[in-house]
Amino acid sequence: MVQDSSSEAASLLSHIEGAAIAAAEYIRGRAHDRGHIEWRAKSLTDFVSDVDLGSERIIREALMGAYPDALILGEELSPESSTDAELVFVVDPLDGTTNFLHGFHEYAVSIAAAAHGELVAGAVVEVPTGDRYTATRGGGATKNGEAMRVSTIDDPSRALIGTGFPFGDDDSLDLYLRHFAAVAPHTAGMRRPGSAALDLVHVACGHFDAFWELSLAPWDFAAGMLLVREAGGVVTTVSGDANVPLDYGSLLAGNPAMHRWLAATLTAATPVGVSL
Repeated sequence: MVQDSSSEAASLLSHIEGAAIAAAEYIRGRAHDRGHIEWRAKSLTDFVSDVDLGSERIIREALMGAYPDALILGEELSPESSTDAELVFVVDPLDGTTNFLHGFHEYAVSIAAAAHGELVAGAVVEVPTGDRYTATRGGGATKNGEAMRVSTIDDPSRALIGTGFPFGDDDSLDLYLRHFAAVAPHTAGMRRPGSAALDLVHVACGHFDAFWELSLAPWDFAAGMLLVREAGGVVTTVSGDANVPLDYGSLLAGNPAMHRWLAATLTAATPVGVSL
């Protein structure tokens, strides 16, 4: 039985961080053989490689060995699993696969643990650097064991904003372009690195002052959402719902001031009758 306690959260974090580190080491080793990696297109803009699958095996074996009754939810790992079970691990074995395959150093392993639908622990390991970002509910967020906090910038003209383009979803492109046009002129800059897990890490660390994306899967954001919240930030859907489900949907994160500004800006730029 999983108990909602600091000791249980710490134990879960220890296991998921260890699994993420092991998977990241494997991916890092395979990066030197990038030209021989087998990969296939799952859709026009979405790819999976044998490295994703190898990382997945490492994570699955580590977590199921410690928690054999748990469920695993992930793009390559039972994507239809319920998130309301007693214990669910929400896993992205390689977030930023396209970046990895092209040698662009923005990819990570992301693992979160949810008990009865509530996130209790999360870990993101940035593969090229080995940096570890972790959090437990109510226990704060850390980078390599040192506490981290969101930024304190409250002026949009000084803010760096992260975003994600509509991913294989042409229906969202017109709305996204409206949003981008409303946000970009008022900021110090916009960034789209290509890994949602690391986008949220950047918010938690204060590198980004806010971030939004219109469509994400739960394994893209689960660990990062906990990191941002435990680092003092705010995470909601783009429509402003703080009860973000572990399901497909939009996400808006930032320090409190920039979250408010970005939420208001996106809402004002959304045509009447369009659901966010």
